[in-house]
Amino acid sequence: MSTNRPRAVVIGAGIAGLSTALRLHQAGWGVLVVERTPSRRSGGYAVTFAGVGYAAAERMGLLPELAKRHITPDRMDYIRPDGRTRFSVPGPTVRALVGERSLNLLRGDIEDVLYRAVTAQAAGQGPGVVKIRFGTSIAGVEQDPDGVDVTLSDGTVERADLLVGADGLHSATRRLVLGPEDDVRLDLNHMAGVFTLDTLPDGVEPGVTASLTDTGRTLAVVSLGAGRAVAFFGYRTDQPMTELADGPQVALPRAYGDMGWVAPDVLDQLTRAESVYFDTISQIVADRWSQGRVVLLGDAAWCVTLFAGYGSALAVAGADALGAALEHHADDLPAALREWEAGIRPEAERKQKLGRQIKGLYAPAGPFGVWLRDLPLRLASWRPVSALLQRRLQLRS
Repeated sequence: MSTNRPRAVVIGAGIAGLSTALRLHQAGWGVLVVERTPSRRSGGYAVTFAGVGYAAAERMGLLPELAKRHITPDRMDYIRPDGRTRFSVPGPTVRALVGERSLNLLRGDIEDVLYRAVTAQAAGQGPGVVKIRFGTSIAGVEQDPDGVDVTLSDGTVERADLLVGADGLHSATRRLVLGPEDDVRLDLNHMAGVFTLDTLPDGVEPGVTASLTDTGRTLAVVSLGAGRAVAFFGYRTDQPMTELADGPQVALPRAYGDMGWVAPDVLDQLTRAESVYFDTISQIVADRWSQGRVVLLGDAAWCVTLFAGYGSALAVAGADALGAALEHHADDLPAALREWEAGIRPEAERKQKLGRQIKGLYAPAGPFGVWLRDLPLRLASWRPVSALLQRRLQLRS
């Protein structure tokens, strides 16, 4: 590495990229974050933020702000195909099930907390400097023993000590350095779509999360209070890449057009949505996450999928571990990257295995699968069990 303050280029301003920028900034690096979209994204589905990610956020000073964004519904309603409620889990029981050192967060809220932390520390200059360049993407990579040259879509070439590809499942950085996506992408034959609703559909109460699963598809509406609500779609498909190519405005009405309940209202709002997250549910299975001065992080490296539910937490944990390894091996980048990957890979692979094991319960194809998936929640909704869980929550607090 250079004898002056080291510099990194980070591709992607999502959770993985922003947490990497923040952690490297804290380690004294200068960082340029490159994001292909013209502005910050918002929304996204709810995730469980726990385990190694929770501990990493605590070390990085993020936990107080993340805790302010913690969401727990007043009630969770599970809906029948005819629109009637099958069963409900009260809010206090939901909070008891979450457990200690665990948060329920929207992906967009995690990004917002990270963005504010990055810009606040960068404004103070601190040990490193962070700059974010929107509307720009990576176009080429060339390495030599002393650094890496990153060619961007605006024609500029950025010289750095390290290039971090944190640009998601369909990473352009990974493609440029390690080869085609098809060589490392494992499709789990499901799609996911999320967008922010203009209005809460009739039939879903404010503060409630309601969901309907039928014939291999799930639709959930998450009311977040303060006029915020999110629609979530998840469904099975044998042709995920075809669905992706068709796009959400075609694929989602095709998959949900005959569902009933609040689906017609939600699909109507889809036609007016400014931003829709829509992608395959796939894992990245690669035998290495770095080459020379280029390293992949987050979904670009492993993508455990929302089946496992810890992608956001692993992204933050991976960023924290990378910063620690670079501090530990300040003058030996290869050793830092080896130490980093050896530390984070076992956890990522465990979560990937979990995602593959439980994918059948995500959008069960038949009534028995739905019953089996819901059995623990049905048990939790039973009044004696619910009271016991709530009592345990009171004792913990």
